[in-house]
This record gives sequence, structure tokens and C-alpha cells, in this order.
Amino acid sequence: MTTYRIAPSILSADFAQLGNEVRQVVAAGADMIHFDVMDNHYVPNLTIGPMVCSAIRPLVDVPIDVHLMVKPVDRIIPDFAKAGADIISFHPEASEHIDRTLQLIRDNGCKAGLVLNPATPLDYLQHVMDKLDLILIMSVNPGFGGQSFIPHALKKIEAARAMIDASGKSIMLEVDGGIKVDNIAEVARAGADTFVSGSAIFNAPDYHAVIRQMRERLDTVTPRKTE
Repeated sequence: MTTYRIAPSILSADFAQLGNEVRQVVAAGADMIHFDVMDNHYVPNLTIGPMVCSAIRPLVDVPIDVHLMVKPVDRIIPDFAKAGADIISFHPEASEHIDRTLQLIRDNGCKAGLVLNPATPLDYLQHVMDKLDLILIMSVNPGFGGQSFIPHALKKIEAARAMIDASGKSIMLEVDGGIKVDNIAEVARAGADTFVSGSAIFNAPDYHAVIRQMRERLDTVTPRKTE
């Protein structure tokens, strides 16, 4: 039976109240905290670094899921591991040696993930499945919050799920971009088990209510036989 995870993205949180925001969203039922790191180089935005991760780490007891949108990526990985990240994922375009970067993440005590943009092929996964704990499918182009879900991502999620099932490995399939109450069940039916949601949660007046509604929609999805 599939375990579903909801991972609010603090990119949409009130940064003037960030500590309170992460506490509140975890109290509301979040399974993970999604931490978007942008460098104004790989993506056209600049966000937060390891110091912020270190600051929020003592405030929550759920995993911190760090999504690195930086290039080059290897230099910053040990810093986020020391700051308390549990999962670190990156884009293949940001690494000269993908296999080595995945191993670097694991060597620093974190779970490792690979992130695929809407136009990035799944081919990258074929040679590194043994080093993956997470696959993140972007259903928007990275760089900004509040974008609309790209429908073609559903086919990509289905294909990634088939690859995971064929591998026999326990790899999380995460989706990021435009996830909300109205489409989370459809995304789950395509094969996702972990859902990043930013503005749909943090712009809602009641975090408990929107996360509860998401779980109610997920309850309508026929359970899968494999994780």
C-alpha cells in the first residue's frame, strides 16, 4: 500500500515569520519540509542557503527535503548536510558527474535524489537507480512559486513510476509544481507518492484545512500494490 507524503515548500512561506510558519505547517500535518535553494544562475531567482536550513532544523522533527537549483552543485552539498538536511536532490544539468554527485550526497549521510525538469528526459535515471532514494519530477519550470501544473508531466510521472516498479527499489516519486487540492489525486493516480505544495498551502487561511483536504482527495485513489 502506498504511503503518501505532503511536503510544503517554504518558498511560499512568510519569511518574516519562517520559524512559526514551519512549526505551524508541521502541526497541521506536513510529512516533510521542502527547502528550495536557487542561485540566480541555474534558475532566475535567488533564495536561501544552509544557514536558514540550520536555523529551522531544531524547530521540526520531520525530514527536511532540500532541492538544490544551483550550478555547480557539489560544493554546497556538504554544507546542507551539516545544516541538517535529510534528503538532498539536484538537477543533472548542474553536475559534471551525476553518479559522483549522488555518491557525495550519500557519503555526507543524506538520502539522494535527482530532479528532472519538464523537458529533461528520464534517460538520466537508467544508470543511477541504485543510488537514488528519490526522483523529483518538476511539473513547472523551476525558479518561481505559484506556477500552474504542466499537464504533460502526468505521462512523465507514469513513466518514472514504471521505472521504479521495474527496479524493485524503494524510491520516492515526488512531484513539484502547481500541486493543489484539485489535482493532487490525479497526480497520485499517475504514480506519485510525495507532493510538494507551496502557495496552495501557505496562501491558505487554514493550513490544517488544506492539508486535510489534500489527504481526503488522496484517500480516493486506489491503493497501489508497490511503494
